[in-house]
Amino acid sequence: MSAAETSGQTVNQGRPAPNFNLKDTKGNAVSLADFKGEKVYVKFWASWCPICLAGLDEINQLSGQQHDYKVLTIVSPGYNGEQSEADFVSWFSKRGYDNMEVLLDEGGSLAKQFGVRGYPTSFYIGSDGVLAKSVPGHNPNDLIAQTIDSIH
Repeated sequence: MSAAETSGQTVNQGRPAPNFNLKDTKGNAVSLADFKGEKVYVKFWASWCPICLAGLDEINQLSGQQHDYKVLTIVSPGYNGEQSEADFVSWFSKRGYDNMEVLLDEGGSLAKQFGVRGYPTSFYIGSDGVLAKSVPGHNPNDLIAQTIDSIH
């Protein structure tokens, strides 16, 4: 780590990532603050999105591997065509993606704060909490790793 990283200074270009406190599909609370000092990859997706669904095997695989960063996915029940929370949780639980952590952004308020315009959209948060990069569309695992390596 650089001196800037260890002292808590901003080292990435960009604005601070919106903080969040969401629950996962099992009801556990998850906050961005839980990962302070770590890099975080965040993928917003929807159950009705064919590109999103085609990438679930890949993101599930990535989520099951050891990294120096955290992998989170976020779905927004009741927003932008997404099914209700109960329906989504029931649907997702039957898919067999046991490695993925899916956080529930009821009503899409966090998606709005992040500026999500379409699905899927990926966000890369640096260890300094800065939203270092956003990329619309599918990001294959090798690109995710390269992008994470390029931020602090």
